[in-house]
Amino acid sequence: MSDQLRAAASPPAEGLAAPYDALLLLSFGGPEGPDDVVPFLENVTRGRGIPRERLKEVGQHYFGFGGVSPINGQNRELLDALRKDFAEHGLDLPVYWGNRNWAPYLTDVMREMAADGRRRIAVLATSAYASYSGCRQYRENLADALATLAEEGVAELPEVDKLRHYFNHPGFVQPMIDGVLAALESLPQEVRAGAHLAFTTHSIPTAAADTSGPVEEHTTGGEGGAYVKQHLDVARVIADAVRAETGTELPWELVYQSRSGAPHIPWLEPDVCDHLEALHGAGAPAVVMVPIGFVSDHMEVLYDLDTEATAKAAELGLPVARSATVGADPRFAAAVRELVLERAAAERGRPVERCALGLLGPSHDLCAVGCCPARAPRPAAAGADSPYAQKGRA
Repeated sequence: MSDQLRAAASPPAEGLAAPYDALLLLSFGGPEGPDDVVPFLENVTRGRGIPRERLKEVGQHYFGFGGVSPINGQNRELLDALRKDFAEHGLDLPVYWGNRNWAPYLTDVMREMAADGRRRIAVLATSAYASYSGCRQYRENLADALATLAEEGVAELPEVDKLRHYFNHPGFVQPMIDGVLAALESLPQEVRAGAHLAFTTHSIPTAAADTSGPVEEHTTGGEGGAYVKQHLDVARVIADAVRAETGTELPWELVYQSRSGAPHIPWLEPDVCDHLEALHGAGAPAVVMVPIGFVSDHMEVLYDLDTEATAKAAELGLPVARSATVGADPRFAAAVRELVLERAAAERGRPVERCALGLLGPSHDLCAVGCCPARAPRPAAAGADSPYAQKGRA
């Protein structure tokens, strides 16, 4: 471990979760059988008018894996890891799990939490970076759930606080560094020293990338705003750590995967498969694909990288390996505990040292007005523009 990582890995001094009385693990959700696939995709694309037949075509990725997305199973593993870590460190904080697009549905879980008497909830979204789909949309879903509870007559709505972006927390980054080192070791020895690192994340429309993060970080012309800046910073930290461990500086680039949507709308590029072709044409001896944009090995990792991109590499005769995502690594579970405790300390008005690697520093606690703006105006909870009361804040 580098000196920078050692310095950043110390936990916050505070050891109390107050004012929080629960943690909500909030995720995307996924089908758990063939009959779930099309209804799940209907949930994901609701309001876009996509025909059911087209959804069946899109669902072939899931049908190829028995109609089961691995994301729910991985969330169960993370849930267990969080509860284990909390118990081992004396943190008496119940952990719930809810999804945006499949059971257990967020609204149902929020209803359960309200019935259990939970009044101040810290929320961990399984998306580490700033963007509309990775942050604001989760906040909109929280607002939708609270609105439903209000319509149902829940007397006291829980207050929700979304934990900060954790893309550069050492508990998220260190497992990825170890994953790259292991992937390099899996390559044939004769190509290992010349391997390129392809850091991958989900492509999003360039317009959404440009307006990601707080207003002061918005860009124009496809520069990518906070979304691209954050990924580049993490990629640089990992590449530097790999160089420190191996003694070799490997070339690297940030590339994108899992593009969807109309072809005439600009999205972030280059695509990972196009990048593999370019590297092969330039004589690169091998590539390690590093999915830094994903918390776990869900469908976009299993299909777009392990299936599609790996097949492209085989077609080119290009040795390729894929490094592991963080998943339920105990270090990530510990990082979540630290995020809860640091936010709790801040809410109590106590000073706290926040762990962060790279050049960008720790992210903000409260999303400001205009942060990752919506495609169309919709209420969003857990931000400065939330329609729901924020205790201790105007």
